[in-house]
Amino acid sequence: MRGMRTADFNFDLPEELIAQRALPRGESRLLVLERSEKRIRHLGVREFPAWLRPGDLVLLNDTRVIAARLEARRSTGRRFELLLLEQGVEGRWECLLRPTARVRAGEVLFLGDGGKVVPERNLGEGRWEILFDPPMAFDRLEGVGETPLPQYIHRPEGATPEDRERYQTIYAAAPGAVAAPTAGLHFDGKLVEAVRAAGAEVASLTLHVGIGTFRPVGVEKVADHRMHQERYVFSNETASAVNRALKEGRRIVCVGTTSVRALEGELASAGSGLVRTEWGSTDIFITPGFRFRGTGAMLTNFHLPKSTLLMMISAFAGREKVLDAYAEAIRLGYRFFSYGDAMLIV
Repeated sequence: MRGMRTADFNFDLPEELIAQRALPRGESRLLVLERSEKRIRHLGVREFPAWLRPGDLVLLNDTRVIAARLEARRSTGRRFELLLLEQGVEGRWECLLRPTARVRAGEVLFLGDGGKVVPERNLGEGRWEILFDPPMAFDRLEGVGETPLPQYIHRPEGATPEDRERYQTIYAAAPGAVAAPTAGLHFDGKLVEAVRAAGAEVASLTLHVGIGTFRPVGVEKVADHRMHQERYVFSNETASAVNRALKEGRRIVCVGTTSVRALEGELASAGSGLVRTEWGSTDIFITPGFRFRGTGAMLTNFHLPKSTLLMMISAFAGREKVLDAYAEAIRLGYRFFSYGDAMLIV
């Protein structure tokens, strides 16, 4: 990482290629980058299973996006936007609260469902520890909150009911994410079954995606960037599947950078070469020069310039290969970011 500059991971993207609406599941394009042959193929995401081998283990992230965007008001009518980041204890959450310069610790703000929220402690960088009264459970949040779409998806009137369904994988199970594991958005039931029919084993982990995942790196030198923490867990069943695949030398195909982050973060911290089943957290920063311990192939979307996700896939495939593939994708009009097309790196 030493000596790498953030500008080395920049590219020019026409704004019209930033996908504003998702295509029906399974209908996006798929760019395949073959690392060893330095070859690029242009296919459809339905052809993903054709690239699997019998015995592959396909890892999905089953985190569920919560309706994390809320509006609160002072008694005077001033509006504040809350983006919930992580649930704490005794009714408390960490959140982004805007406009943060107008917030007063201890004041009571009112929610649309009649509940109250009190900003208790300024954590810096727009983050606050807040207390809900009554406590904010996930089922209540579904009624009062809004799907937290990335800022590059423009919804002047807010996220739509279609977004609430589409910005969620079909296998989402564990609530806690504030951003979707977007590679998984391509899957419908037929595609999951086609993966199994190809002879691959399918297993799910949980990594709750945080808002920092999609933020561009704001420092000049890559080494100066500090990663955010994200919580993850492998179930007993998934840990056994991963550990068997590692011991037997079978390929692990990660669906999404979040699956990569959980797998590589756990293997790096465990030290045993195997994954464990208790909850953990990782701030692993994967950049060129990183030694991958478990990931054998990666299905992902196209990422923001100068982002940690672009750095991760550059670590996996090589920076020049990735930027060449991105240049070709731009030339051919691929759709970028969360609602965009897919890329398979093998």
